[in-house]
Amino acid sequence: MKSSSKSASSIQSTHGSAKWDLSDAVNQLSWDDLRIIKTLSECRNRSATAKKLGINVSTVSRRVAQVEKTLGVALFDHRSSGYMLTAEGAELQALGERVELDIVSVTRRVSRASQGTLGKLRITTSDSLLLYFLTPIIADFKALNEGIAIEVLVGNPTLSLARDESDIAVRATTKPSESLVGRKLATIAWAPYGCARNRSSALPYAEDQAWVSYSAGLSNLKATSYVESRVAANNISYRTDSVAAASAAIAAGLGFGFLPCMLGDITPGLVRVGPVVDELDDELWLLTHQDIRKSPRVKAFMVFCAAEVARQKPLIEGCSALPAASV
Repeated sequence: MKSSSKSASSIQSTHGSAKWDLSDAVNQLSWDDLRIIKTLSECRNRSATAKKLGINVSTVSRRVAQVEKTLGVALFDHRSSGYMLTAEGAELQALGERVELDIVSVTRRVSRASQGTLGKLRITTSDSLLLYFLTPIIADFKALNEGIAIEVLVGNPTLSLARDESDIAVRATTKPSESLVGRKLATIAWAPYGCARNRSSALPYAEDQAWVSYSAGLSNLKATSYVESRVAANNISYRTDSVAAASAAIAAGLGFGFLPCMLGDITPGLVRVGPVVDELDDELWLLTHQDIRKSPRVKAFMVFCAAEVARQKPLIEGCSALPAASV
């Protein structure tokens, strides 16, 4: 707990009319104490906290009571809705968050430096990037690095690299997190697509033409507002929070829709039905956490992936020589 002493010694609050100072009490605290307080604040009941930490309910109660006795303050209010942090408890919970990140950071640097190019590499990305584009790159990388086991976590929200939920993020974004390091690999172009077998049907913006658009976590996509400002609401027949699902819907004939060219141009059953729309451009970023940027496995994948993406820039930036239907 030496690393947390400075932070904890500065925690002060008002207890009655006097201030309490943790500079003496902090030496009696352990990481287990902070971990229990942090987990109880998240779970809000002792049984769930004990189950999550693999300890007894009585241990949770005893350790919290001991910390409260040591500090001379109440850390939780026990309400009908569960355990709620007091102001003093919130200070301890915040300290637990900082200590946890410190422990994860140090452990990660030590363990991964010793493993070299052996072990597990976790990559987080979206389904649309993974489906046809990133999977072949991972397969080629794995063929050259047999000692590395790959785990891919799919989802639009960025997993916390700081909390060791992932090692590398491959993301379409114009605002990568400032806590991460990496590089922009390419500009992602977007264009309208339709079902290949319906190629002779109505043009995209014809009256009453059906469209596919985005919802929920993808409502803020540029393509979402672009379509919905040009297409009547009752003509948007299908919405989804997955770009890969949108590509499948368009290929199935549910309507026209905008897709990244790196997905639309190589998805079976799709045809580009209009030019690239520059105002929908996005960026492709390859990111990691600064603590592990020099890890042999992380560095090896980032170098390999960047080279492969550079080779496929025409596809990503919508410059592939593909026939497009006129609009």
